[in-house]
Amino acid sequence: MPAVKRIRQLKIRNYQPSRGVAIVILIAAVAGVLALFFTTGLPPVLSDLRNFSAELPQRIPEVVARIKKLPLADKFGIDSLAQRAAGAFDATATYLFTSLPLWLSHLFDILTAAFLCIYFMLEGEHAYQFFLSLFPSADRPRLNATLKKAESKISKWLLGQGLLMLILGVSSTIVFGLLHVRYFLLLGFLMGLFNIIPIAGGVITIIIAAGVAALDSWTKMASVLLFYAIYINVENAVLTPRIMRSSVNLMGLTVLVALLLGTALAGIVGALVSVPTAALITVLLEEYAVQKE
Repeated sequence: MPAVKRIRQLKIRNYQPSRGVAIVILIAAVAGVLALFFTTGLPPVLSDLRNFSAELPQRIPEVVARIKKLPLADKFGIDSLAQRAAGAFDATATYLFTSLPLWLSHLFDILTAAFLCIYFMLEGEHAYQFFLSLFPSADRPRLNATLKKAESKISKWLLGQGLLMLILGVSSTIVFGLLHVRYFLLLGFLMGLFNIIPIAGGVITIIIAAGVAALDSWTKMASVLLFYAIYINVENAVLTPRIMRSSVNLMGLTVLVALLLGTALAGIVGALVSVPTAALITVLLEEYAVQKE
């Protein structure tokens, strides 16, 4: 709705778009961006993914041979670990192949969510007013102001998280490309995508990126880890305070607890919505539970 409101504020001579026209423009813009992504951005990533899945089983013995040259490497049972890794990879590939119909079935859920978004953009204000009418008239202004504040906070969080994802994805792709890391487009895409899950997403993807870099040399792996260490410090010291803290204003402990609870209740989906939900609950608690005097 903030995007729809911005579009409605545009003036072309004496014409201002109505809500319906603004929604159509927004849908067309989103469809255009998705079409551009699927036609130009995604094919190289999928190509890297295919090459990675084909090359990895052949590369594992090379990595094992390099690890064996390290001091005390034999004490950790490298051969058995390599066999387990190969078995895990084969199982993962089999799962992805056999579960493809299941993933395709989720396309209906995605389309349903898209239609619900359109419906709420068209009729959401009426549904919201009906929700407020369920409360006594004397309590409605306070509840309305509280929910509007929560809406603003969550919207800013979504925008801020999107910016952090974009920054990490673009910077990772550039750095991995300069370092000549294999499949740098795929790795940069994953770095940005998984950054939507705070803390855990970045750790998982940097482990994958470091492992891929280790296929070529330890120096390249160290460079990847050094880049991520520098980026994390820059993000924590500069980006997050300026982008996220003013929009969400949640303590790190609150974010961590929200992630743990969300993951325990609903897996990855729970992790994705945990921080916005925590922001909503925080606003409601500040207004109705916290004693200000």
